[in-house]
Amino acid sequence: MRKQSFFKHFNQVESLSGGLLFFAAIAAMIISNTPLQAWYHNFFVNVHLSLGIGALSISEPIQYWINDGLMAIFFMLVGLEIKRELVVGELSHWSNALLPLVAALGGIVVPAAIYLLVNKGHSEYLQGWAIPTATDIAFSLGVLSLLKSRIPTSLKVFLTALAIIDDLGAIVVIAVFYTTGLSWLLVIASFFCITVLILFNRIGIMRFTPYAIVGFILWLCVLGSGVHATLAGIALAFAYPLHDKRNHFYLPSRKIENYLHPWVAYAILPIFAFANAGVPLSKVTESSIYHPITLGIFAGLFFGKPLGIFVACWLAVKSKAANLPNGVDFRMIYGVAILAGIGFTMSLFVGNLAFPVGNYHLMVKVGVFAASVLSGVVGYWVLRHVTAPQRIAMPKIKKPKLP
Repeated sequence: MRKQSFFKHFNQVESLSGGLLFFAAIAAMIISNTPLQAWYHNFFVNVHLSLGIGALSISEPIQYWINDGLMAIFFMLVGLEIKRELVVGELSHWSNALLPLVAALGGIVVPAAIYLLVNKGHSEYLQGWAIPTATDIAFSLGVLSLLKSRIPTSLKVFLTALAIIDDLGAIVVIAVFYTTGLSWLLVIASFFCITVLILFNRIGIMRFTPYAIVGFILWLCVLGSGVHATLAGIALAFAYPLHDKRNHFYLPSRKIENYLHPWVAYAILPIFAFANAGVPLSKVTESSIYHPITLGIFAGLFFGKPLGIFVACWLAVKSKAANLPNGVDFRMIYGVAILAGIGFTMSLFVGNLAFPVGNYHLMVKVGVFAASVLSGVVGYWVLRHVTAPQRIAMPKIKKPKLP
């Protein structure tokens, strides 16, 4: 699959996934505000599933398996996408990578600073600083796809690269800031598994099955180590070979990525959204709306994201360190920067890590939902008003000369 056709396929899958995520979230909201609310809560929180045998078994609620199990597969796909982009994609060339890189950094630093400023004086809330730094690539590309021919392909590529770098930032944040109570024995076991995966790569093993077996053992080790289990998916993705040295036409990593992408986009992410997006409106009170966590997340996503991304891009371009993508102006960059405030899936995920206990999940959801909806609506409106349908020049047809 050529580079351009792969991006087109990637963009289409992510756009459709955004629609499914929207319907999954709406379904969760509806169910959470009907008599089915008790069933919804009991199914995801009180129903336990066990994995393993005897003393080695793990018994956790269904929501836990979704957030720590299925999302590990999502992060594996993210890892494959990041590796591809860094090695052969848009991010493999410094000139192409610089603008989305500085944009992503601005979109991480400014929202985090705003959240910390809003929650200054509330030490127990400060651990949620990373929640508004995330961008939901499926939702943002889904909104962008609604504009169809108005949006140049280069702007879609910029948003995709920005979101992928943003995901890489989220991975670093999870690994560094949301790791607690380390079990050094399991950490050492995890590093041993990673060493085995790297050895598989070095000796040229192309089949995915050996990687999957060791990757599953790695996931179990990371699960009990105190490091978040989804990072096992990232390690597996980076260890799996991108190219086959004996057959340059065979791309094993691309094959797995193409296989996983529809499963993640059409099943795993909508399931995650359905399991985590339920908000009983009866519990949403004035105090929860004006809670520092809610306001910090909302302000970080809706105001901080566009401010950080736009200012970072403006400085990079004006200093001649980077160039705007072809056919893109600063008005379009501002519209995309607003869309980047759609945190949803990633923000909810980080929110679960930031506040594993306590009654703060309601504030996280209210802040994320409000900011994501407004970012989507306002971003769409801005881009619709600053762009025009892309015209395709038709070849001139010469009139035949009459004899």
